[in-house]
Amino acid sequence: MLKIKKGDTVRLITGKDKGKDGKVLKVVDGKRVIIEGCNQVTKHTKPSQDNPKGGIIQKEAPVDISNVMYIYKGKPTRVGFKFVDGKKVRFAKSTGDVID
Repeated sequence: MLKIKKGDTVRLITGKDKGKDGKVLKVVDGKRVIIEGCNQVTKHTKPSQDNPKGGIIQKEAPVDISNVMYIYKGKPTRVGFKFVDGKKVRFAKSTGDVID
């Protein structure tokens, strides 16, 4: 079970986009995440059926999962696991509240 999942709101804590918040679009191999609007890279593409002209596009690149923090009630917090009624759930370590 991962501490960060698709759809979570996270804040970057290092790198060129430090301090930016965004929604997790995808988790890659359990180690990296793609965040909406963060870590934009320029990519040169060849013409294809999807993009007939080709050219230069901007897209989000993956960021290591250790460089993001979960946002709970507007503040970054660490995430932990505990058992509630026999189910393993995530909780915010700053408040102890169950996330999901």
